[in-house]
Amino acid sequence: MIFSHPWMFAALPLPLLVYFLFPPAKPSISGALRVPFFSSLAPAAGLKISSRQRWLKTGLQTLAWCSLVVAAAAPQLQGKPVPVPTEGRDLMLAMDLSGSMAREDLSTNKKILDRLTVVRDVARDFIAQREGDRVGLILFGSRAYLQTPLTTDLDSVRAMLDEAEVGLAGDETAIGDAIGMAVKSLRDRPAEERVLVLLSDGANNAGVLDPLQAAKMAKDAGIRIHTIGVGANRMKVQTIFGSQIVNPAQDLDEKTLARIAKETGGLFFRAKSQEGLQEIYQRIQSLEPTVGDSSFLRPTKSLFHWPLAVALFFSIGVSFLHMSWPRLGLIKEVA
Repeated sequence: MIFSHPWMFAALPLPLLVYFLFPPAKPSISGALRVPFFSSLAPAAGLKISSRQRWLKTGLQTLAWCSLVVAAAAPQLQGKPVPVPTEGRDLMLAMDLSGSMAREDLSTNKKILDRLTVVRDVARDFIAQREGDRVGLILFGSRAYLQTPLTTDLDSVRAMLDEAEVGLAGDETAIGDAIGMAVKSLRDRPAEERVLVLLSDGANNAGVLDPLQAAKMAKDAGIRIHTIGVGANRMKVQTIFGSQIVNPAQDLDEKTLARIAKETGGLFFRAKSQEGLQEIYQRIQSLEPTVGDSSFLRPTKSLFHWPLAVALFFSIGVSFLHMSWPRLGLIKEVA
């Protein structure tokens, strides 16, 4: 428990200072009944206040005053630190959904899976680590679509990513249009750090914008692009004609992807397996660290009403005590 105004405790000795520094008010005896034998009459009539009653009154007044001071100090109960999203980077993910993403050539745990399954699983983990950033998702094939606008709701981005399927945006590859869509989404954002992570397994063969022209637009808008080329190396496969050497990534335009990254100040990566793709995303994570993910907030609950209620309770006790005492001011002893 903490106090928002701890300096209020300096008022605790205030009643004592008033008591010792200022003389008591002179009692008025006008209208009082003057009795010469008051001292002997008072105990028999129950008009004398005992020292115990005086101490009880003083104690109740003291407790009431202390409770009021505690309430004025504004006690608060602090909870456990809670992480709060802070303003960080604007990061867009552009994912290729062309027909070639269904090709099964990426190894993971001694299994061969299709490219989209591997890419989707690794991207989900990457998104989960971007607390504090605004993340958006672009899916592209023959055309580019903004699947998820920039948002700090990372669970929604991951949910939309899970719904991505091969061919959803067409079977061709419009890399230039995907970059153009990212530029449109990012260029007017206030954040100083704007990043696009573009993943593709082919060459630009659809769309309106040329990839290198779109890269220049991104550079002018202050957007850094990291590109990832997906596809396994040459591998031996069994066919009806026997064992053959094939190149699953023969359609991948590594040169263009590398030029896009270089033009915008980013890096080009080559992913040949799930483990390799995970390492790439970890590298991007270190290159583009989240901003402000160490910011925490302690929820507080105000407790001032409890000592205030206690002060009211003791004040009522003092009032009842006064009501039960005899009105001694109406009877005065005459010397």
